[in-house]
Amino acid sequence: MSDRPARPPRPQHVLHVVGTERLTPHLVRVRARGHDLAAFRESPHTDTYVKITFAKPELGLEPPYDLAALRETLAPEDLPVTRTYTVRAVEGDELVIDFVVHGDEGLAGPWAARAQPGDRLVVSSPGGGYAPDPSADWHLFVGDESAIPAIAAALEALSPDAVGAAFVEVQAADEQLALTAPAGVEITWVHRGGATAGATNVLSDAVASWHPLPGRGHVFAHGEREAMKRMRDLVFAQWGLGREQVSLSGYWAYGRTEDRFQAEKREPIGQIL
Repeated sequence: MSDRPARPPRPQHVLHVVGTERLTPHLVRVRARGHDLAAFRESPHTDTYVKITFAKPELGLEPPYDLAALRETLAPEDLPVTRTYTVRAVEGDELVIDFVVHGDEGLAGPWAARAQPGDRLVVSSPGGGYAPDPSADWHLFVGDESAIPAIAAALEALSPDAVGAAFVEVQAADEQLALTAPAGVEITWVHRGGATAGATNVLSDAVASWHPLPGRGHVFAHGEREAMKRMRDLVFAQWGLGREQVSLSGYWAYGRTEDRFQAEKREPIGQIL
C-alpha cells in the first residue's frame, strides 16, 4: 500500500444554467453562471477541464457534495457521479461547456440536451496540462468531437503567424464548426460517414498522410483511446518527436462505458504512454 497521501478533492462550484445552444446535430453548448470564476479565467491551459458532478434529483442532495461523507451513508448506486469535460471558454461570469450528445446515450449528454435556465451545474475547480508552445516552429492538433473544445481554444491562443495543421474527425459536413485559426494553420475535417465513432482509422490515416513541417513541432492529440495509440506510434516511432513535444491522451474508449474507461486507465489496455 502506498504511503502517499490521497489527493484532496478540488473545490466545487455551484453554477446555474443561463442558456443552451445546439451548435451541430450532436454538439450542445451550455452556458452556466457563477459568482467566482477567477480560477477558470486565470488558468494557463487551453485544455482546461472540470469534473462535473451529477446527483439523482430524487435524493434531494444539496451541493457542494461531501462525497466522502455520502459514501458512508448512500448505496453505491445512489452516489453522485462525475464526468470530465473541457471548458470551452469563460465569458464574464459565465462558464461555457460543449457536450457531445447522442440521444439518451450516457449521462452528461442527455443532461445537456434537456438543460433549462436555472438548472444547477456542479463543477470542480479547473485542471489542465497543455497550452501551445509559443516557441514551437509548427503545431499539430488531432481529435474527434470530444476534443473540439480544447482544439478550438488552442487555435484561438496561437500567435497570428503560427503555422501547422488541425485534423478533426466528425460524422459528416453538418457537424463542422467555424473555427478561428491563424491563416497558416490548415484545418481538415475528417468524415467517418455512417461508421460508428471510434470504429474506424479515418483520423489516424488522415494524419499519416500529412508531413511534419521543418523545425521543432508541438502536437496536441486527444480523443478515442485506440486512435490515440495509433497517433502515439506515428509521432514517436515514425516522426521521432520527443515526449516534451507531444500532449497525447484518450478522452474515451470505443465500446466502453465512462466508468469502465476510467477503471481501465490503471490497466495495460488503458495506458497510452
